[in-house]
Amino acid sequence: MTTVGLEAAPRRLEDLPSPRGMPLLGHALQLDPGRLHLILEDWCRKFGDMYTIALGRQRIVVSSNPEHLQTALRERPERYRRFSPIEDVIAEMGFNGVFSVEGEAWRPQRQLVMQALAATNFRSFFPVMQGITERLRRRWQQAADSGQTLQMTQELVRYTVDVTTALSFGEDPNTIEQSGDVIQDHMARIFPMIGARINAPLPWWRYVKTPRDRRFEKSLAAVSLHIDSLIERARRRLKEDPPQAPRNLLEAMLVAAADPASGFSDPMIAANVMTLLLAGEDTTAHTLAWTLSFLCTDTALQARLQAAAAEALGPARVCSSHEDLKKLDLFEATAHEATRLRPISPVIFLETRVDVVLGGVALPAGTPLFFVLRPAMLDPGHFGRPDEFLPERWSTGHDAVQPHDTRAFAQFGAGPRVCPGRHLAGVELRLVLSMLARNFSVRLAGDPATVKEVLNFTMMPSTMPVRLTSLNP
Repeated sequence: MTTVGLEAAPRRLEDLPSPRGMPLLGHALQLDPGRLHLILEDWCRKFGDMYTIALGRQRIVVSSNPEHLQTALRERPERYRRFSPIEDVIAEMGFNGVFSVEGEAWRPQRQLVMQALAATNFRSFFPVMQGITERLRRRWQQAADSGQTLQMTQELVRYTVDVTTALSFGEDPNTIEQSGDVIQDHMARIFPMIGARINAPLPWWRYVKTPRDRRFEKSLAAVSLHIDSLIERARRRLKEDPPQAPRNLLEAMLVAAADPASGFSDPMIAANVMTLLLAGEDTTAHTLAWTLSFLCTDTALQARLQAAAAEALGPARVCSSHEDLKKLDLFEATAHEATRLRPISPVIFLETRVDVVLGGVALPAGTPLFFVLRPAMLDPGHFGRPDEFLPERWSTGHDAVQPHDTRAFAQFGAGPRVCPGRHLAGVELRLVLSMLARNFSVRLAGDPATVKEVLNFTMMPSTMPVRLTSLNP
């Protein structure tokens, strides 16, 4: 048994506080999946940084203590794992890739993905990313000229889908300039259904298909067909024009699968293509959308970013060189500050694999652990002036904003399974936000109070209608 915060006599689960629940059902009827993070945060305020909830007879530990989370993330995969219903649900859907897979199957997948998305590759990636960002600028310029209101969450998803597909799979789908039934419209149904099925007390979909289930299955089939086409075309390119080394992640997986000793298989390749499409789509797009929500209500910050973009980019409308990315620290810092206050991953779902003692509490193997992230990020013991939006706290010289405990900011995870796409996300954040600030002012087309937090596996804004005004008429 491992110990963290071990006391003379560890407490038991029964010793922890818990909200009032219902007989047999526990707290199941109180946990609205779309508001789960808000409900858990409210109970953190009432019951402290470690309490329990119940789903039927299953007892779940909820913690908002960042030391508890860091311990669990560092000790994966030996002592902790992702909440097992996540892998079960995703495997049933047919795409148990590097995000959700556990055990030894994770290691070869992780190695390939980490190599493909390493920061050292972004110099060669940059021209593609710059071109897709310029395409987005042109679309936004047309919207600004015509006075069109843009739903920014959808706009940004199109961008991240194009970037992820181009870099990881060697094709540019150009969804930015398309309209109608594009692939991300189908993908948008997948994460919400994952969240709904993970939190379901019973697997209803195995017995009764609701209209939502049927729409989801249609979308899943469309995305699976899209993935099969990506893989087939990549195989054909490898055969017709074999490179000295794989040109993208999909080619690397196909080359690995050709070696029987690699442990890679065709279903594993398809699962990771789906995983990367979903992960690359939602997290970065929603980070950018929440960042825009702060910019829309802070004209002083907009002016600051506009001046920084003009200085860094000069006459260019989009960052024109890989070297210039280094000048855009403020833009990534602004996005980090947005996700401190509006976390894309407000809850991390894990469970114990062996008996452990965490925070002085004995947890049997198989105990679910829901880690709630935002309370620590709003705690003045971890971040100085926590209620203020201060991008400079993420800059190198953040002495004026202390304390600054980055261990309490786990939006990319930590430990052996830290997010492999964090470097790609950083480049996307810098490119899009600097392009926006260099070319446009932005305002919310509606009441800010109508923008709600919705947990669809990642936390997204319910709406983000924005109007752009050109700075370069």
